[in-house]
Amino acid sequence: MENQNFQGTGEYVASEELMASVNIAMALKKPLLIKGEPGTGKTMLAEAVAESLGKRLIIWNIKSTTKAQEGLYVYDTIQRLYDGQFGEEGVNDIARYIKLGKLGEAFDSEDQVVLLIDEIDKADLEFPNDLLWELDQMEFYINETKRTVKAKQRPIVIITSNAEKELPDAFLRRCIFHYIDFPDQGLMEEIVRVHFPEVEKNLLKNAMDVFYNIRSIRDIRKKPSTSELIDWINALQIGGISAEKIKEALPFIGVVVKKDEDMELVKQEKGNL
Repeated sequence: MENQNFQGTGEYVASEELMASVNIAMALKKPLLIKGEPGTGKTMLAEAVAESLGKRLIIWNIKSTTKAQEGLYVYDTIQRLYDGQFGEEGVNDIARYIKLGKLGEAFDSEDQVVLLIDEIDKADLEFPNDLLWELDQMEFYINETKRTVKAKQRPIVIITSNAEKELPDAFLRRCIFHYIDFPDQGLMEEIVRVHFPEVEKNLLKNAMDVFYNIRSIRDIRKKPSTSELIDWINALQIGGISAEKIKEALPFIGVVVKKDEDMELVKQEKGNL
């Protein structure tokens, strides 16, 4: 396999620690488990890795009802029954009715892909354990056709979690772990300037001051995320708001603050923002 090294992209600013975690996970051929508060770029990391390495990205979005089996394959018995009733040819070929899931698709790809298992903690507690063998051995067995699907090229697996549930120890042992800290102001400025290279310096400074002060309010229920700061700066520029007005009037603050209780706290703290 070719030498691979992730260095971020023009659209994704990654810390040195995060880049190191991605690269060591690839070198050790282990899944990379990413945690961090919403808005820290967990999902976008997989997109950036795929772009940086020139690989296809396969995304498996996990929901509360998702079962591990769905990621491997599903046997479409309903379609087979339907075809049988209408005399379709090939109905006895069960393989026609086996549909690979996202994990199966990643294993079956001729080229190495990046597989994102997004928000794994949304599923039930057994979900991660049900994938241990497949992620370890990079293969699974299809009972209906007696076929073993083995990864042709080991995918780069990135798993995200919002820490809604504790993940099993057996699963954690098989992963490289990285927690994405919320960006400090220096890194945040780099991120914002990727989106708005020409943003006026004082406007950016004042907006970021207010943003970080809101995040520091003790009883804030939903801390604003990076994407909300980017949206706010965009709104300020579109609205032609001067840097001086930002702390004084908090224009378009609903772009940043999304809960009634938080809005009341921000109004109370307005003079200190």
